[in-house]
Amino acid sequence: MPPLVLVHGLWDTPRLFNRLKRELGDRREPLLIPHLPHRLGAVGLLELAELLGSHIEAAFASEQPLDLLGFSMGGVIVRSWIQLLGGHRRARRFHCVGSPQRGTWAAQPWPRCILRGIGDMKRGSALLRRLDADLSTLEPVNCRSYYCHTDLTVVPGWQAHLPIGPAIAMPVLTHRQLITDPRALRILSRDLLLP
Repeated sequence: MPPLVLVHGLWDTPRLFNRLKRELGDRREPLLIPHLPHRLGAVGLLELAELLGSHIEAAFASEQPLDLLGFSMGGVIVRSWIQLLGGHRRARRFHCVGSPQRGTWAAQPWPRCILRGIGDMKRGSALLRRLDADLSTLEPVNCRSYYCHTDLTVVPGWQAHLPIGPAIAMPVLTHRQLITDPRALRILSRDLLLP
């Protein structure tokens, strides 16, 4: 299996994935979980996608195919890397978990001039419009989205999915449970272990 890259979201660190790592055991090695400092949402998502690309280039050979999982804001970062920064040439699978791919009403009140990363997650943001305008670099990637109906971080929760690939409703109630609840982790690990 190719390497797996896990990308955290806003107000998170790589520690977010400790439970998922335990669930996977040593069955998905090598594993890259970069820290992407977002400065409380002040760093734009495209800038974070460039940083993600730097971590990937430092860790793996340039022709190495990859599987990626992005949680919450991390899903938009991964998507930006795939579609806008050449990641489509390496991405085999993209697992998008509770990610505001159509934006979130929770980001609307925050000014983009101060909090660029949060501004990029507003419904109708320039970044999300740019990503939706041309899906040609995303279409070859095997994409799956995971969401929960009652998500209060990505609002509305049922729109937390990519424009292509299946969208799977998880049997959890909150945003955080998408990546911490044992029921969600079983589903994610099952899909991450598909050949």
